[in-house]
Amino acid sequence: MRNFIWSFSIFFCLIFTSFSQTKGIEKGTYISTNKGQKIKLNLLDNNKYELVFYSGDYKIKGDSLLFFQTEKTENSFNLTFKNDKKAKKVKIKFLDPSYYSFYIGTQSGSEPVQYQKISDIKAKVDPDWATVDVDFEIDRPDYLYLIDEGFEKESKIFKYALPKDVSEVTIKYELDALGDLNISGFFDKKTNELMITEQTGKNPIAFLNEKDTPPAAAVKVKPIESQNVLNWTYPGKEAVAKDNYEVAADSTVVVDSAAYAVKGFDFKFKIEDNLKSAIASNKNDKTKFLVVSVDSKNVSAQSDFDTFIKDHESQMGDTMYDVYHPEYDLFNYYLATADDKKWLKTNKITDSPVLLVLNNNGSILATAKSNLLDKRYQFYYYDELYKKLQRTDGLISFNKTLKNKKATDTDLILAFNKVALLEIPYDYDTTDENDAEFKFVNTAVDKKEVAQIWKKLIEAHQKDKTPNMYLVETILREIKNQGFSKQFLKDDRVLNDTDFLSIDYLIKHYDAIDAGRQAFTSIESETHSVGALNTEIANALQQNRYISENEVSGESNQSKVISVYKKLIAAGKGSFECYQNYFTYLAEAEDKDGSNTSYLKEFSIYFNANLVTDNESPIERLDNMFTSLDSSSTYSYDGWSSFKEYHSNLCNSAAWTVVLKPANSSFIKSAIIWSEYSLAVTKNNPYYLDTLAQLYYKDGQKEKAIATQTLAVKYLTSDVEEETAIEIRETLSKMQNGTY
Repeated sequence: MRNFIWSFSIFFCLIFTSFSQTKGIEKGTYISTNKGQKIKLNLLDNNKYELVFYSGDYKIKGDSLLFFQTEKTENSFNLTFKNDKKAKKVKIKFLDPSYYSFYIGTQSGSEPVQYQKISDIKAKVDPDWATVDVDFEIDRPDYLYLIDEGFEKESKIFKYALPKDVSEVTIKYELDALGDLNISGFFDKKTNELMITEQTGKNPIAFLNEKDTPPAAAVKVKPIESQNVLNWTYPGKEAVAKDNYEVAADSTVVVDSAAYAVKGFDFKFKIEDNLKSAIASNKNDKTKFLVVSVDSKNVSAQSDFDTFIKDHESQMGDTMYDVYHPEYDLFNYYLATADDKKWLKTNKITDSPVLLVLNNNGSILATAKSNLLDKRYQFYYYDELYKKLQRTDGLISFNKTLKNKKATDTDLILAFNKVALLEIPYDYDTTDENDAEFKFVNTAVDKKEVAQIWKKLIEAHQKDKTPNMYLVETILREIKNQGFSKQFLKDDRVLNDTDFLSIDYLIKHYDAIDAGRQAFTSIESETHSVGALNTEIANALQQNRYISENEVSGESNQSKVISVYKKLIAAGKGSFECYQNYFTYLAEAEDKDGSNTSYLKEFSIYFNANLVTDNESPIERLDNMFTSLDSSSTYSYDGWSSFKEYHSNLCNSAAWTVVLKPANSSFIKSAIIWSEYSLAVTKNNPYYLDTLAQLYYKDGQKEKAIATQTLAVKYLTSDVEEETAIEIRETLSKMQNGTY
């Protein structure tokens, strides 16, 4: 019998229980109003409720269910600013910090950060705790730090750049509500919200009916830097005992301030004094972009630019710590002057202020109607701006190469490879209507033209005597839906004729590619990745199977996929993953006579060649196979038990196919061997025993069949579905009374 006990690596949290309706609460879907990941509450029929945690999108790839989080709660604090040039101090208004352990820090330039605990400030300015909010004043700093201290877990540290004219900062802590909840609820008639809270009654979560949920408010102020730090502290900070979070009054805490001193790398930008030199200098920095600030109407433009550069150098020095790291140094900067009017006019730049981002060739990639100080946080290495600029630059270069009639074969291969290596976008061509945000130049391509050029390129290289490794890498990414096509197409696509021709190229040069991939991935100043070909191809074909399930061309595609597997096996490159996916295809396809002869023949070849030897037991053989798996193999990650279970299930499934169809009866003798093997690997499995017993019976070994089926009944457990257990018992009865 086929074993339907599945193992899952992803679990959904669904809770069902009774729920009594009260007046004002209606059945339907409610969505939480908390910040960060949302919680969906479904009030269903029959007084049932369903509490569902969700956070984004999912995709099914191979045997994995992949989740993509679209809303990340990186900022626990919501800040709003008021500006007043005449203000001498900055007023801080911290809304209801409650019992949380919050700290505030201030920093001027690169000076040490000065920290204070919010509860200590509250005790000074409002000793009677007359209000829930905390109001106080500070000298105007350049940076503001907010810390959500964690006990025996990471503290969250957020750094904000303050506007130069800020006079008031209002801070609101916004709780990310997810966690283990022991909840009850009530309906607030004033707000039409369903309030859900833990038994403590603290921190209720408000839910609105899905149809009444307003659009989510955009975060107004983003931190320029955020960190999660375990056991966060600073020089002079009061130590906290783990037991009760308090320190005895008579205890002495000694902090070695030198241990917390920040050692920064002395980083300096090279600022050119004219645009021509700035563009020329940036041309040599292959991984950097040039940011040109146009701020001609601002009398303090030079001062603001210098402030930005100084602060950014300090930030870069802290980030690099003690040695230069080129991966953090992503931009060069230049402040436009009156001498640059002609260049600006030529490029149709009339706005001020405006930021321009140029590539190595001096072409404009993006613009924003803003200044450097307001956009400073976007120029740090972890911001998405750099990745979007890389993609824009790559697509522009790609387009130029494709349209260049003088482009050589090498030029085209490198162009496709460069685009294939770009990070896959998740927002594609979405644009922000806010003029202050960066607008990127148009990078639309003619998809049909791209496909035709790629096809001609693949066809032209079919006669290669040695493989082009740049072409190999590009092919691998393309057939896995990670290549150049993914830059233009949001949805995964099924493999086409060009893809199958590309795979033929890989198989033809298999040994040469395998011999050369280590040298290729080690090329200095380049980043490449080429895995074991049999695993890479098998994974691509497996992914294609899931994508093509709803495709009209699925049948013809399937025959081509099976053909690829046969070529790999015939070439002696049939890895475990190759066979695994191959059997999945074959098991789903019947021969014209209604049998599974093709599948069973191929499985028999695999079984005899890989699973049985004269000098090894089944377990010893599987163990040797497991240790030889490629490190990227799913089963190499999942472990030995999973690998062993797969093979016992595989043998049982093949044998069960013979039980089910009389057309497969010519394989009964082989199926008995397969079934006995499954029980040698996984003993006393009632599913496997049921399969073997029925094979014995069909082979005329009735006494042996009854004895084996008796064991199947003996080893039934509560894990076996009741319907299946009944069938196994009925089969024994039929065998015993001769009606099977």
